[in-house]
Amino acid sequence: MLLCWFIQLLLFSSPAQSDLFTSIGQMMDLLMVEKDLVSSLKDYISAEEEKLQRLKQWAERLDVLSAASSEDPEGFLGHPVNAFKLVKRLNTEWAELESLVLTDMSDAFISNLTIQRQFFPNDEDQAGAAKALMRLQDTYQLETSIISSGQLPGSEDLPRSVLTVDDCYDLGKVAYSEADYFHTKLWMTQALRQLEQGEASSTVDTATVLDYLSYSVYQQGELLAALDFTKRLLELDPTHQRANGNLKYFEYQLSKKKKAEQIDEEDQNQKGDQANEYLPERRKYEQLCRGQGALMTPRRRSRLFCRYFNNQRHPNYLIGPVKQEDEWDSPYIVRFHDIASEKEMEMVKELAKPRLRRATVHDPQTGKLTTAQYRVSKSAWLGSHEHPVVDKINQRVEDITGLDVSTAEDLQVANYGVGGQYEPHFDFGRKDEPDAFEELGTGNRIATWLLYMSDVQAGGNTVFTDIGAVVRPKKGTAVFWYNLHRSGEGDYRTRHAACPVLIGNKWGESMFGPQIETHWTDHLCLHPEDP
Repeated sequence: MLLCWFIQLLLFSSPAQSDLFTSIGQMMDLLMVEKDLVSSLKDYISAEEEKLQRLKQWAERLDVLSAASSEDPEGFLGHPVNAFKLVKRLNTEWAELESLVLTDMSDAFISNLTIQRQFFPNDEDQAGAAKALMRLQDTYQLETSIISSGQLPGSEDLPRSVLTVDDCYDLGKVAYSEADYFHTKLWMTQALRQLEQGEASSTVDTATVLDYLSYSVYQQGELLAALDFTKRLLELDPTHQRANGNLKYFEYQLSKKKKAEQIDEEDQNQKGDQANEYLPERRKYEQLCRGQGALMTPRRRSRLFCRYFNNQRHPNYLIGPVKQEDEWDSPYIVRFHDIASEKEMEMVKELAKPRLRRATVHDPQTGKLTTAQYRVSKSAWLGSHEHPVVDKINQRVEDITGLDVSTAEDLQVANYGVGGQYEPHFDFGRKDEPDAFEELGTGNRIATWLLYMSDVQAGGNTVFTDIGAVVRPKKGTAVFWYNLHRSGEGDYRTRHAACPVLIGNKWGESMFGPQIETHWTDHLCLHPEDP
């Protein structure tokens, strides 16, 4: 309204119209324009009052949320629902707010918001956060109602957010855009459930949700469910063109049920054959992440010990031995306690934060670094010259392990966000990848040193899929194992993974070389650019 008012005013005050006063007839027209402007002005004032009320409600809601999050920002973002809603808010809702106030708020606010928006998450970020929630859902076998309510395991003491109907609908749409009809069904069903419970939505209605549901279950071969959802949709909107067409098609398909079942059975057998090579390790990986699976027997566990380790090659550890704990017998995995101080770990994180970029892996086909869906984190590299604390920790690793780190790669610091993970992999180069570390000119990686630099409330374990070992993050401790046999052959039992972070913030740092590979984790866990 205000914009129209100014346009009209400019038109009638422009030089081309400057002689209007010479004609009473034209000036009478101006009276009508003025009357319209007054009416428009009243409408504008009413609209502004309504918008201001909406803005006040928005500000009050965000003020409460900001107060809760500012008390413990890291803990707040450690809850994946909070992290997802933050990304969605900045990518979508703040843009809607900007559109609302663009013509009637102060220039300073608009200018500031416009400048800041270049740093906001984009659609790709929002989709990534949505897929991370689904990854957590699968790995930890969480019901959509549990995630929607924010009542995740380990989140009892954290600020809690809930997913609205619109949030659930958006998650379903992300899955749909990826042709992931399994998760489309789950999240559209949750959106429908919340609508039926009386929750209001400003962007989606029941008919739209049913439309997505009918197609997603049809794509999974559930014809009866697809028919049921389509009928419910037509009860709400009898003129829905696609639903009417689908209804006839689904009824036709059901009339050929016997043939369809035979085809479906053949398809399932074929799909099962294709998936069998991958699913067993995937299932075991997810089971271990949940604390299930084939773990060490009590008899073998009784042979593991805790001890003071006094490296006789270094006088410091004769005076102050390191606390050592056996984690696994074969391959031998050992944990060292109280390896880094709080001050040292915080310094490493502060050095890394400005340089964090999406973590990469070696592509065995091209030999180049690339991003991958199975490694979701950001990382940064630190050389020993960066700060005395880096060199100090490197020296500590060398003193304790007896391995030479002079030819090792720089430290790699990694930070895992919502749903951050690294699926099963080796830390050494295999025979079929002779050029995996050719650019280093130093050879294969002998061992792994993993330093946890934070506790993780839930998830984030390091699991070994071949042997069934589970190593839990503990701040300030370091886990060590050899990747190669004495012959130089890779030890395939060391295949391991970083489980998705369910609740918390996971950092990591690692150093790689032919003599040693080290990881430090806040969960600082530095992971390698592994092949």
